[in-house]
Amino acid sequence: MNKILKRTLLPSLMAASLGGVTLVPAKPAAADDQVLRDAGIGAVTNVVTGAVRGNGSVLGNAVKGGVTGAAVNGANGLRKHPRHRNLGQDVGVGAGASAVTGIITGDQRDTLGNAVDGAAVGGVIHVLTNHR
Repeated sequence: MNKILKRTLLPSLMAASLGGVTLVPAKPAAADDQVLRDAGIGAVTNVVTGAVRGNGSVLGNAVKGGVTGAAVNGANGLRKHPRHRNLGQDVGVGAGASAVTGIITGDQRDTLGNAVDGAAVGGVIHVLTNHR
């Protein structure tokens, strides 16, 4: 159940909990810590890239980055062995997740920019967590 939750439900729950209050039972586990770590890395990275590009609010960029980080973590959880992580796949998942999250949150003006921000998030997560 933990793998199913991590792969399918957790990115959606992260998006919902950032938009409002959600009660999610929390249990301490290494996988949960990794999701939170990647969501945090994504939020910070997307805030920085949004500020550099002058796009969006800090809160909006943090939400998109957090969801993107959780999506990259979920994609990495699908791999059978941690060494099979691929920079191109992480960048691609990040770009797609950020573009879709931007559309869902109403930031449709700059879908390509959102994809660029998400690609940066995927790249940073890959670089920071690849050797763990």
